[in-house]
Amino acid sequence: MDRKRSCMLCEGAVMLLLLLLLGHMTTGLEVPLDPKVLEGLPQPPTITHQSPKDYIIDPRENIIIHCEAKGKPHPSFSWTRNGTHFDVEKDSKVIMKPSSGTLVIDISGEKAEAYEGVYQCIARNEHGSAVSNNIVIRQSRSPLWSKEKNEPIIVQRGMSLVLQCRPPAGLPPPIIFWMDNNFQRLPQNSRVSQALNGDLYFSNVLMEDSRNDYICYARFPHTQTIQQKQPITVNVLDIEAMNDTVLAAFLNGSDFWGDTPSGERVPTFMHPPGAHSTTMVLKGDTLELECLADGLPTPEISWTKVAGDLPSSRFSFHSFQKTLKITEVTEADGGDYRCLAKNRLGSNHHTITVVVRAAPFWISAPQNLILAPKENGMLTCRVGGNPQPMVTWSVNGIPIENSHKDPSRNIKDDEIILSDVQTGSSAVYQCNASNEYGYLLANAFVSVLAEPPRVLTPPNHVYSVITNRRALLDCASFGSPLPKITWFKDSQSILDGDSYIIHKNGTLEISVAQSLNGGKYTCMASNNLGNKENHIYLEVKEPTQILKQPGYKVVQRNSMAVFECKVKHDPTLFPSMIWLKDNEELPDDTRFEVGSDSLTIHDVTDEDEGTYTCIRNTTLDQDSARATLTVVEKPDPPTDLELTDQRERSVRLTWTPGDENNSPIKLFLIQYEDSLHEPGVWHNMTSVPGTSTTARLDLSPYVYYSFRVLALNDVNLSEPSAPSRQYRTNPAQPDMNPSNVEVIGTSPDSMTITWTELTGLESNGPGLKYKVSWSLKDADRWTSFDLANVSQYTVTGTPTFALYEVTVQAVNDYGSGPTPEVVLGYSGEDSPTVAPENVQVSVQNGTIAEVRWDAVPLSTVQGRLKGYKVSYWKLRSLHKQDFEHEKPQVLIFNGNETEVLLPGLNPYSQYALNIRVFNGKGDGPTSSDQQFETPEGVPGPPKHLKVQNLNLDSLIVEWAPPLEDNGHLTGYLLKYQSINTTDELGPLKELLLLANETSITLDNLKYSTRYKFYLNAMTVKGSGPTITEEAVTIMDEAMTSKQVDIATQGWFIGLMCAIALLILVLLIVCFIKRNKGGKYPVKEKEDAHQDPEIQPMKEDDGTFGEYRSLESDTEDHKPLKGSRTPSNGTVKKDDSDDSLVDYGEGGDGQFNEDGSFIGQYSGKKEKDTAEGNESSEAPSPVNAMNSFV
Repeated sequence: MDRKRSCMLCEGAVMLLLLLLLGHMTTGLEVPLDPKVLEGLPQPPTITHQSPKDYIIDPRENIIIHCEAKGKPHPSFSWTRNGTHFDVEKDSKVIMKPSSGTLVIDISGEKAEAYEGVYQCIARNEHGSAVSNNIVIRQSRSPLWSKEKNEPIIVQRGMSLVLQCRPPAGLPPPIIFWMDNNFQRLPQNSRVSQALNGDLYFSNVLMEDSRNDYICYARFPHTQTIQQKQPITVNVLDIEAMNDTVLAAFLNGSDFWGDTPSGERVPTFMHPPGAHSTTMVLKGDTLELECLADGLPTPEISWTKVAGDLPSSRFSFHSFQKTLKITEVTEADGGDYRCLAKNRLGSNHHTITVVVRAAPFWISAPQNLILAPKENGMLTCRVGGNPQPMVTWSVNGIPIENSHKDPSRNIKDDEIILSDVQTGSSAVYQCNASNEYGYLLANAFVSVLAEPPRVLTPPNHVYSVITNRRALLDCASFGSPLPKITWFKDSQSILDGDSYIIHKNGTLEISVAQSLNGGKYTCMASNNLGNKENHIYLEVKEPTQILKQPGYKVVQRNSMAVFECKVKHDPTLFPSMIWLKDNEELPDDTRFEVGSDSLTIHDVTDEDEGTYTCIRNTTLDQDSARATLTVVEKPDPPTDLELTDQRERSVRLTWTPGDENNSPIKLFLIQYEDSLHEPGVWHNMTSVPGTSTTARLDLSPYVYYSFRVLALNDVNLSEPSAPSRQYRTNPAQPDMNPSNVEVIGTSPDSMTITWTELTGLESNGPGLKYKVSWSLKDADRWTSFDLANVSQYTVTGTPTFALYEVTVQAVNDYGSGPTPEVVLGYSGEDSPTVAPENVQVSVQNGTIAEVRWDAVPLSTVQGRLKGYKVSYWKLRSLHKQDFEHEKPQVLIFNGNETEVLLPGLNPYSQYALNIRVFNGKGDGPTSSDQQFETPEGVPGPPKHLKVQNLNLDSLIVEWAPPLEDNGHLTGYLLKYQSINTTDELGPLKELLLLANETSITLDNLKYSTRYKFYLNAMTVKGSGPTITEEAVTIMDEAMTSKQVDIATQGWFIGLMCAIALLILVLLIVCFIKRNKGGKYPVKEKEDAHQDPEIQPMKEDDGTFGEYRSLESDTEDHKPLKGSRTPSNGTVKKDDSDDSLVDYGEGGDGQFNEDGSFIGQYSGKKEKDTAEGNESSEAPSPVNAMNSFV
């Protein structure tokens, strides 16, 4: 099956792009080529730059016609002019740039018209020829206005008018505008506007339209020249106000516009005329439709599309709705458009039919082809247009029907099909599509190459990507035929699927890269001429993320602001930090300190306000965060204080707030100074919300006021404003009397009246005094006294504790204050004169007694009765005959209570008490002492409880009688029980003991057991509180204490450690000797006598019982290691007559009493050793340590 490919080969500075097509329906893919590859590849010419088709030149400058091309080998250039060869070398004014086809024509001293015409550039090399567009060279023109004389135009008021411009035809067309003699643009509106052709239209004229300087200007943009039309004069007449003689004289020699009505009328259209018109527009151009209407009143213009809506986002209205503009016209914009002109008298409409035509446009332009020998390809030249363009083909600039025949080429309308191409058949094909509105020309080369695959991506290239982002691994290749790209990861083939996407240009895409996607990749390019592979590595990095973002800051001026910007990033990436202020660089100021993860601004100023952005950049990604800094300060002080609406007791204060300094003002505080009474002292008067700038202030008489205002925001109070002017109020009588009037009885015959004085602000006038008045209650005989500058007065000669009425009134030179409030109070008290009588005591129990008495007459109290005091004390315990001298206890009972309880008494005791009444002055006389006795109660706890060891199974319990018997003791109750190691209690045992017993011995107790004891004293009223004690039945306490004391001594512990270490060393030496197998003297003699049996030696007597013949180890009757000899000490005699005595050193060897051998193996006398081994061991720590070792 044939494979069809197309590719477009374009060369940049160091890059070539191949656009590959697989099959005639496939899409071309761009593949970058290494410049080294290009050096050996042939390439037909390609036009890379050329001048526009319609090239209007400035006659004052040289003509430059561009033509640049590329190819391998580099192409040569030639030109045609008006269809014939243009010999550049024969014209000295024409120069072709080296290695280029660009023409430079020097027109100095020449007319530019001589070089007007149609130019075409041809670029050719041995592989083909490419041609440029037909470049039409025309000279720009800005002709002068033809001479004309403009007669004045006379028009009747209310009529329509058109002032024609008719500029000279220029190239390109001029831009029209109307101005006056002062070069000021004439005003335009819905009544007067300029049409698209430059004429000035008046829907109706007014008297003020009369002027003699209507001037039309034409600006020619190419030459930047402006041409001016002769001024036009317009005279507007109100004919109805003129007689015939004046009118005839005025109209003499003037144009008179009188064809249209001048009165109010329904709109009609001046342009376009009639009810219907047609216009044509090319697709892609801008459509401009206009409707200019006559009418009075001035019509309003609106637009609609008859069969649809106006294209959204592409239409706009201009010239006061008179022009509809639609950009980038499409076929859908064709149809009927209706403009409606309307005023209050009626409406009229005009329909414009829009016909959309189209110059040729590309549907599918031919693309360059690179084919391998024997391959197939296709060039497509598919265009659109209205009418449909005609397509013609050329090859190397020659019409294809006139070129040599090529059997591999087949032309079908807009396609050229190439089959079984051969080496050397490279060429450049031209497609020309044209209709009446224009043409398109495209070059496409066919290059026949045979190249093995080349991978152009650098080898072992390392790609880095951020986790969860897209990774693109390039495998740019070149070859002819087109190489097939195969991808591998870790030697495993990669298939196009969810995780991987293999693009047609060979690029491998990983949509969402994860850490497992990192590693080694291999791409292989292959065609029928060979294979080429390349290794690529992918590293997946952790994203850069700002963990702690800068927060919104509100700081006070001159303080410090700190923005934090802590980031988490991949350890192999090193993010930089950039701080921006309002999206610009930070100011060059030492106050801005950039740390590793923060920005600190010292001594903040108002200019530092703004938005700060932290950007953390790595080579792969970035993260940013922003925060706003607001600089606040206490408000500026208010200004412009003004006093208005001045009244006797009030005034209105207004002010202008100062700058709130970015912190809204919450309230205004108004203060005043009284320079008459307290000069220099400012007092808070009132406050108003921060939104207010005025306040009505209530004033007091006889004050010299000055006011100031302070503003408060979240930062602090502002500085005070400048004081207002002084405002004085007139004196008046007092508005109030002194407060806090009290009557205090100071002695039995006097009382003191006190009050709080008025302030200077409250005095209301000069000469302030206080009128003090008093009278016995209900006596209605008042006594008064005037005082000044005092706050109390003492009245003498009063009866004791008498009720008085008292008033204190303020008085000044302008009158008295309001009627004062009457205050009641008593004169001074005296001590009570009578003691309570009929005192009775009722004992409730051993600790509580009830006391009753008769209340004293109130007349004898001589003051305010506060209560009674009951004094009681203990005389003696009824056990004892001697009296005790205790300090009396006093209970105070407020009010007129005459029946109380005395708590906390001791049982079985004798008490005495008395009672007295008291008032504010002091105590009255006491009643006679009353004695009473308390009954028995339960006793107190025994004084102490002790338990001592007697022997291993008995304890002695001792105690002392209670300090408080509270009656006759009847005995003691002793309880006890055992406590095991888990603190569980055993059965409880009880013993009743006589009152005269203070100890008891308990026998038959468990050895080494803890016991708990409970003891109560008893009277006839019951048992008293319990005391407890615990004890343990163990060995003698002194012995235990001694042993413990020795065992805990440092020297003793050290000695034990040394002995243990020495024994351990000896055991190690013996173990090493025995395992070594060395021969001892006994062993040598055994070997000499060859005894079949060797008697085992005893192990526990200090001798070496384990040394025996090695041969005997296999005998069945051999004793086990560690076994002992019979208890009688005998040893079975062997058949050998050999004796252990022979092995002794001096012949004195012998057996001890238990049969063990004593000889050269002993280091000291054997008897001592034997005796030491047989002695019983005492239970001491030393023996315990020996037994452990």
